[in-house]
Amino acid sequence: MRTPALTLDVDGTPPLLIQGGMGVAVSNHRLARAVAITGHLGVVSGTAIDLVLARRLQDGDPGGEMRDALAQFPVPAIADQVVQRYFLAAGRRGRPYRGVPMHSHRDNHTSQNLLAVAAFVEVLLAKRDHHGRIGINLLTKVQVPTVPTLFGAMLAGVDFVLMGAGIPRDIPGILDRLAMMEPVETRLEVAGASVTDSVPHLRFDPSRFPVDQAPRRPAFLPIVSSHTLATVLARKASGSVEGFIVEAPSAGGHNAPPRGTPTYDDLGQPRYGDRDQVDYAVMRDLGLPFWLAGGMDSPERVRDALDVGASGVQVGTLFAFCRESGIAPPLRGAVLAAVRSGSEFVLTSSRASSTGYPFKVASIPGTLSEREVYAARSRVCDLGYLREAYVKSGGGIGYRCAAEPVADHVAKGGDAAATIDRMCLCNGLSATIGLGQVRGTGVEPAVITSGDGLGSVRTVLEDGDGYSAADVVAHLLSGVQLAVRR
Repeated sequence: MRTPALTLDVDGTPPLLIQGGMGVAVSNHRLARAVAITGHLGVVSGTAIDLVLARRLQDGDPGGEMRDALAQFPVPAIADQVVQRYFLAAGRRGRPYRGVPMHSHRDNHTSQNLLAVAAFVEVLLAKRDHHGRIGINLLTKVQVPTVPTLFGAMLAGVDFVLMGAGIPRDIPGILDRLAMMEPVETRLEVAGASVTDSVPHLRFDPSRFPVDQAPRRPAFLPIVSSHTLATVLARKASGSVEGFIVEAPSAGGHNAPPRGTPTYDDLGQPRYGDRDQVDYAVMRDLGLPFWLAGGMDSPERVRDALDVGASGVQVGTLFAFCRESGIAPPLRGAVLAAVRSGSEFVLTSSRASSTGYPFKVASIPGTLSEREVYAARSRVCDLGYLREAYVKSGGGIGYRCAAEPVADHVAKGGDAAATIDRMCLCNGLSATIGLGQVRGTGVEPAVITSGDGLGSVRTVLEDGDGYSAADVVAHLLSGVQLAVRR
């Protein structure tokens, strides 16, 4: 029997505002909590969540938040192992971070345990001392860590799961099985695999975690770029879908590629056309709530979304640069300085991400957006979240990434042309939140992503140290009559 999904809100009413789930840990527990306290849906990022916890512990866990949450994990022995492995009471003192396991189909219990514990910690802290709702956002493309991360978030009582960057058809059924404490097995996506190749499966058994009560199934909101995909998921997903986030290509982070044969402008940015427009009549006919995302940065855009039948909007960029976000303060200050001066620029790069999806890069001094910074960085792949599995020439499964050293990629059967201008988003986004690895040449350079509407930050930007998440909520709802919600 399928476990019923959580209702969309305390009174059954969908949330009006959903804060974007920006990774790596830009959407951290502080930001999600600040939004949830206002009565809207706060979202934590689940991308590389194991890395985030491990590095916070190695930095000494100032204030003890991580260890306080770890002490509440329902299997103390597992939490204790994480603390013993990573916590440094005096911090690293400038030394490199100790690594976390790179994920593969061979993931052992140690790797899965760290993922589950890390997701539990982030969600638990986001839900602390309030009755609002908290969601977690994951990338479908990052397949191996997904199930342990979901389970850990569910143990902490996560209310919503949001997933994009792919087609998350199997996720509803996975949530059902986890809520019943049943083993989950999913087929690994392997590039170039034929029907005769032996493709491994990813396995996770929640019964390894002896808990007193099975976790409640969260509501599932896939992030889609078209009404066609929404229709497919509504009809053919492995379990119930509770609504959709419909994301336009103006949104930050990864974007869906244009439909049809791609064309590009003079800067190499993909052009989107009529085929990429969403038919809101089709969305309404599905009979499920939906939210619009991408450029939803003003009260007028919120009203427009409600007028076409949306339950509300998802907003990322405005929240990304508020005080509570995870972006390191010096980098946030650099972004706000660019906005104040009117010099902000966001490129939709068709090359930056090794996933092949377009990825938005904000032009900020000292980051990978600058050619000289990019060129000075030595290519290394030691985190591997965006690696793809492939069939090795002699048989078996290997892993490669177009952002790894070129010779390594080619030796694994990859195309050298695919490596041109690729950024290591794993290391770059970790540096964005102040958790960059220390190399012989210094700390890893950051990469900052933003929606096209970065300039909209000017509407909420105050003098001094910026603005808060509550300021964003107040701005978006100013003049919006909640009575028009459908």
